[in-house]
Amino acid sequence: MSDNLKHPLDITASQESLERNPKVARIEGFSDDEEEEEGLVESESELSMNPGNPRLQRYLVAIEYIGTRFSGSQQQPTYRTVVGVLQEAFHKFIGQPVKILCSSRTDAGVHALSNVCHVDVERISKRKPGEVLPPHEPDVVQKAVNHFLQKKEGDVMVIDVRCVPRNYHARYKARERTYFYRMLSGSDPLSILEKDRCWHVPEELNLRSMQEACKGLVGTHDFSSFRAAGCQAKSPVRSLDELNVTEVPSTPYFPSITERAWSNLNNGDPLACSGQPKTETVGVATNVEEVNGSTDGDSFGARRRHRCYVVTARSRGFLYHQVRLLVGVLKCVGTGELTVADVERILEEKTVAATKPMAPASGLYLARVKYEFP
Repeated sequence: MSDNLKHPLDITASQESLERNPKVARIEGFSDDEEEEEGLVESESELSMNPGNPRLQRYLVAIEYIGTRFSGSQQQPTYRTVVGVLQEAFHKFIGQPVKILCSSRTDAGVHALSNVCHVDVERISKRKPGEVLPPHEPDVVQKAVNHFLQKKEGDVMVIDVRCVPRNYHARYKARERTYFYRMLSGSDPLSILEKDRCWHVPEELNLRSMQEACKGLVGTHDFSSFRAAGCQAKSPVRSLDELNVTEVPSTPYFPSITERAWSNLNNGDPLACSGQPKTETVGVATNVEEVNGSTDGDSFGARRRHRCYVVTARSRGFLYHQVRLLVGVLKCVGTGELTVADVERILEEKTVAATKPMAPASGLYLARVKYEFP
């Protein structure tokens, strides 16, 4: 990484909270999102839901990004951020500065499979300055902006673009948000291919205990125990529509030598084809030799796989750091440090002091922001 791109990523939760401006206006009726202060606005201009310039075309833009090298999504004057990089790419594309507003503000190190933002663009002729042209088609916007993004570091990509009315707001029109959290369990060191992409838990995790703990957290509750210091939401009550833990094949997934040998006999399904003994988990079959090691010469140099668990959390809105605090507690249930009854007690205590330390940012992914279109 070049020197001009280096920036501190070891920001603690308390430092993150200090970066947030407590003197910004509030809009009633909106909930808070994980890693952000939903319902807060940065300036009076953001309060305007109906831009006055009829020549502007508003685009809804879905983006994916690797959060490792960003100091969060929201623009900051001295740090590299997702919005800052995206605004620069749009500026190069249309030849004038733009303001981009995200549906969800993710913190440093948090990734996105699909975050959504909106941007207003006035297409002015470069050959005849001052001449306004018809708006670009969405696919043209996507290809052009990605062209400029990939000429840089390439850790942000536009995955979808849609034309929307000028009063359509990416944040306040969002109906639902889904987050994934990845944990890899196993005593072996984490692969460098997984660095900053998950939470490495050396201990074994009890999947069924974690699933049982999720049941008591789904629904509408006072989540004060899962609300980090610095959260500016007026109410700690949130409706958690989904919270579950599943075990999936660890990625990147490549078939073993044995699996490759049998794949043609099983329609290419690597999980169904192995002739070796397997241990069965929920939705996953793993070769015993690959987990426990083998004296066979074919096993030399082969990395043993970790077990991969994904926590899914879905709601219209989350409190600040709510998902990471929930995952921290679920992990402790999985290792046996806490029981399901302990989780119920923590929820009832209504204080974050009762909650185990939250999970690191590296395993958190904003997976989807759902909208309803007219």
